[in-house]
Amino acid sequence: MGLKVGIVGLPNAGKSTIFNALTKSGIAAENYPFCTIDPNVGIVHVPDNRLLDLQTIFNPKTTINTIIEFVDIAGLVKGASKGEGLGNQFLSHIRDVDAIINVARLFKDDNVSHVEGSINPQRDLEIIEMELLLKDIISIEKHLEKMEKLCKSGDKQAQIVSKILEKILPEMNKGTLVNNILTTEVEKEQIKHLALLTNKPILYLANIDEAEIINKETSSNYELIKQHAKNNNSTAIKICGNLEYEISLLEKEEKQQYLNEFNLLESGLDKLIKSAYSLLKLKTFFTAGEKEVRAWTIKQGMSAQEAAGVIHSDMERGFIKAEIYSVYDIKKYGSETNLKEAGKIRQEGKGYKVEDGDVIYFKFNV
Repeated sequence: MGLKVGIVGLPNAGKSTIFNALTKSGIAAENYPFCTIDPNVGIVHVPDNRLLDLQTIFNPKTTINTIIEFVDIAGLVKGASKGEGLGNQFLSHIRDVDAIINVARLFKDDNVSHVEGSINPQRDLEIIEMELLLKDIISIEKHLEKMEKLCKSGDKQAQIVSKILEKILPEMNKGTLVNNILTTEVEKEQIKHLALLTNKPILYLANIDEAEIINKETSSNYELIKQHAKNNNSTAIKICGNLEYEISLLEKEEKQQYLNEFNLLESGLDKLIKSAYSLLKLKTFFTAGEKEVRAWTIKQGMSAQEAAGVIHSDMERGFIKAEIYSVYDIKKYGSETNLKEAGKIRQEGKGYKVEDGDVIYFKFNV
């Protein structure tokens, strides 16, 4: 399943530098507003040591990670919802993504201008969110006007959607994001087709100085971002964009030495990728054999039959049963033969809810 995460923020927040580090694509990251006009897109592997464990056991010809598509969206400015700074064009790019990473600048650099004139991440986050919210309010008001006739004619679906929109609009006008108004997945699903910007999950990313990494400090600004994220039922992480870009250019062994030098267990980018994956409430299952070991992405709560459909629609349509064991068990026992002897491989039907870390062999007939 295709997953897209949009990286947003004010100009010169470091979005393109972080995107470069993620994708090593070498796109422009210059010191002037609107350097990024068209959205840059990069495919990034989701790091997963469990895939490496399976690779060691099966020694396959091919190993395939799950992926996330990151989209570097041009810097937004105050007034973007009214078209300032090509805002309408940039905001439209956000409609296509599944989740948003809101980047706030904490680093200080006299050579890199700040569009608002000072470092104030709380203000910057709120500017971005207000522009997203204002755009959503405009969209909802227009949609309600269009649906008025349908509702009067007795269209039940239109009545359901209108009721939800009439419920959330007053709260949005008070400054509340749609994500924080709708409490049920059913309601969110009913208005999903509107692609409201603030109905998407948001991860908050603080772009910090190297000094904060070296000294293992937690600045008051970052504490404010963490609280802001908590208030919006989300999480915040911090990385140093420039440092991560330097690390991304290194070979594997050099990269580990660099991380050790800064006393880091993993790169900030790996943490960012995993956080984005978690933000979307996704799980990973595996298929494994001599030809290929592969990780697959599914949504939480998917059944075995639905998971089969992620691989191929024929497998879902002709699903018979699934042979399943845990990636942790095969790491412990060393082979499928040992797993069978230990009784660790089980048969499951189409209604089984797939767990993160399941290794599955699907049986089907079309």
